[in-house]
Amino acid sequence: MPALILIDRPAIGMTGEGAAFRSLPVGTPVITATDLGVTRGDGIFETVAIHDGFVHAGEAHLQRFARSARMLDLPEPDLDVYRAALEAGIRELGPVPDAFAKYVLTRGEEYSGTPGARGFIHLDVNPAWSRERSTGVSVVTLSRGYARDIAETAPWLLQGAKTVSYAVNRSVLREAARRGADDVLFTTTDGYLLEGPTSSVVLRFGDTFVTTPPESGILPGTAQIDMLNLLQAEGFATQIRDVKLGELPYADALWMTNSQRLAAPVHTLDGTAVKVDSELTARINDQLLRRTR
Repeated sequence: MPALILIDRPAIGMTGEGAAFRSLPVGTPVITATDLGVTRGDGIFETVAIHDGFVHAGEAHLQRFARSARMLDLPEPDLDVYRAALEAGIRELGPVPDAFAKYVLTRGEEYSGTPGARGFIHLDVNPAWSRERSTGVSVVTLSRGYARDIAETAPWLLQGAKTVSYAVNRSVLREAARRGADDVLFTTTDGYLLEGPTSSVVLRFGDTFVTTPPESGILPGTAQIDMLNLLQAEGFATQIRDVKLGELPYADALWMTNSQRLAAPVHTLDGTAVKVDSELTARINDQLLRRTR
């Protein structure tokens, strides 16, 4: 059964009587038609995986949440309140082996005349990702429409912030579907790899595993970093560096990673078959699922 937690005081400095958050029946309206998160996409969110009651990379997601808020000049989220609200939501959800929680902070009412913020958390059972985690996904490369240095040259474009404005991310997935693919790997106009619309990329070159850096304007992935840490513990070399588009044909394997789907191997890239290491993928996903932090 899904759970819904309304956070009445989601930002530092907000005051009021009673608890800072409360459980509501799922389906209860919590956003108005004049909320800036709805009308302008002016808000942020995070989605965390929950396995047997443990939140995966919980602190990393909270810190990324706070980072996104700073990038948007939003009120500073009260992370202690979000931690407590998330724990309450997990109790409300009940014993579920594989679940997720999406927590949100918006700037609040567009016409209120005073600064504000609105927050909530929605929890539910995770969709079944067994096919993506084992058989894998087909991917197409699409241009993101800007150069690799966009985060440095135009920081006001908010590249690397996890905002609720996901129209482009949904659009490219529809384009992938039109091309017969499951997912997208963004590229820059000057020939570098970035990330997917909802995932990070990890590539294998021999015994070295490589992923793209946040400095190129991408979201720092939690499953991506945990995957690299697991590979390091197994003795593999890892690198976080810029990857040129021309390197793709030489990759021995690729994965698209995110918090819910975990590590999805890429079996087809732009119509060309890619080798899938099923044994390694299964081992990585098993360890990612068994994280207790």
